[in-house]
Amino acid sequence: MPDNQSLSVYTVNAFTDKSFGGNPAAVVPLTVPLSDKLMQSIAAQHNLSETAFLEQLGPDHYRLRWFTPVNEVPLCGHATLASAFALCHSGAWQSERLCFETASGQLWVSRCDTTFSIDFPAVPMVKVPVSDAFERALGVNILGAYRPQENAWQMVCEVENEATVRACSPNFEALTAATDLGVSVTARGSTTHFVSRFFIPQMGVNEDPVTGSAHCQLSPFWGDRLGLTQMSALQLSERGGELDCKLKGDRVVLSGRCVLFAEGRLYLPADV
Repeated sequence: MPDNQSLSVYTVNAFTDKSFGGNPAAVVPLTVPLSDKLMQSIAAQHNLSETAFLEQLGPDHYRLRWFTPVNEVPLCGHATLASAFALCHSGAWQSERLCFETASGQLWVSRCDTTFSIDFPAVPMVKVPVSDAFERALGVNILGAYRPQENAWQMVCEVENEATVRACSPNFEALTAATDLGVSVTARGSTTHFVSRFFIPQMGVNEDPVTGSAHCQLSPFWGDRLGLTQMSALQLSERGGELDCKLKGDRVVLSGRCVLFAEGRLYLPADV
């Protein structure tokens, strides 16, 4: 097969230093243009919560898109971290910072030793009512529910404590019927400032292992309650993930580590 009919692909575990921890993302640096349909098919084939596609625009400057197995999403933290790691691993990242052009605007990534930091927009929220059907579907008592005022595709539900977050066991079919938003369930942490879990069955991911985009909402949410601008966070999925969250005005800087799990070649259809 000619070289222009195959692409490099990396599987990277983000927000962890463990081989089987964090959130795995597939990262595909593009050397040929791909249609949206083909990128969606590749993401479905990988069947990870996100597959990231990188198109180089200039030195350390890329267009970045993220696809779940069923949809493109406007923001994804862990696959952004994984993309930065993959570019670093391959030697493509040359200067101090990377710039990604995304559906959520420009995202900047810096590195310090083995830690990568991403500058995201902070997402303020307003309190909203929840239906009985939604609370039953989530399976926990909700102290308060919040969502962005504009372009909402996720929401945050505060619960009593960390044990409640750990024990949360949603009915995913009922949750999909009750809301079209992804849901963060969160509480104060026992060893970190806050903990969470994230569910988005509407996009083919019942539970996401570690969700950077959710922390763009969770960070200002908990920063306001705790009176802090720098916080540690733990996502309590089965794989688990650790994030450092720093508020800088209307921005959130999320930091974490990555582990390379696999790399190889992705072979494209002959008609690409």
